[in-house]
Amino acid sequence: MKTPQPPPPVVPRYLQENEPCQEDKDLISSLPTERGWIGNSLHKYQGFWQATAHMQGVLACQKHFRALESDIILVTTPKSGTTWLKAILFALVKRAHYLDLRRHPLLTENPHVLVPSLELDVYTDKQVLPDLSSLAPPRLFSTHLPYVSLPDSVKHSGCKVVYLCRDPKDAFVSLWHFVNKLRPVGSGTMSLYEAFDKFCRGVSSFGPFWDHVLGFWKESLKRPESAFFIKFEEMKQEPALQLRRLAEFLGCPFSPEEETHGIVDGILRLCSFDNLSNLVVNKSGKLPAGLENSAFFRKGEVGDWTNYLTTEMVKKLDSITQDKLHGSGLKF
Repeated sequence: MKTPQPPPPVVPRYLQENEPCQEDKDLISSLPTERGWIGNSLHKYQGFWQATAHMQGVLACQKHFRALESDIILVTTPKSGTTWLKAILFALVKRAHYLDLRRHPLLTENPHVLVPSLELDVYTDKQVLPDLSSLAPPRLFSTHLPYVSLPDSVKHSGCKVVYLCRDPKDAFVSLWHFVNKLRPVGSGTMSLYEAFDKFCRGVSSFGPFWDHVLGFWKESLKRPESAFFIKFEEMKQEPALQLRRLAEFLGCPFSPEEETHGIVDGILRLCSFDNLSNLVVNKSGKLPAGLENSAFFRKGEVGDWTNYLTTEMVKKLDSITQDKLHGSGLKF
């Protein structure tokens, strides 16, 4: 009698490559391709690298998403403080609905559920287009897409874009840690040196990093009324000041009464790394795509790169950054 074999492990959705339609398949097969960081390949689309598992969502949201003037789109380079700013934006924009911070949705839901990603969450089912018409304004969405790849309606609807980025040295180290949490069982750990080589060549999801940042930096200079550019380091250094700036930009400034009642500090406490990372939902829950909520909370610090990068690595990354950003007015 044969010993029953255990069922094969369930492959989480973030590792699954959905079968694209023929048109998308033809497009993807025509693109430059490199080995990815997690398991899929990376394809160079519109000048930026996209994982195979993301391509269907990228193409679908480009074709079908219709931005409203009241929408708020958070755009980030990966591992730049996305989870933190999602929480802050949700708490800020929806504060009139949740006056009692002790019963706030952020206490029981991960920020990535409350502020879904267009290409990674909203447009992942090729069979069914999402009905977004019932969402109460302002609708909050996020994306890692570079400016060139944003749906046209985001560029022309008058909606607000909030862009967050981070010192590339910290962004790289955080990305390396994150990727190694997500790699399939049995595939081993990606070495720091292999990851560094890819990052410096721009071969990372939604990279090159510097081109991504420059696209939105230039847009924020050109259209400051609709594009807000902020660095993770600025947010960490002066959170209350930056939160007030965000509120002004989004047309929901804090009233004198709210200031008196400490609403700014209340939002920052609710959305702090210490608070969010210690909530049960973020210590034990999973996202629909199969990612552990805890994977999004590591340190949330500035300057952690000093614990990982060699002097030569720092010189190389700083040199690339200086060359890429030269003349733009942007510095890290």
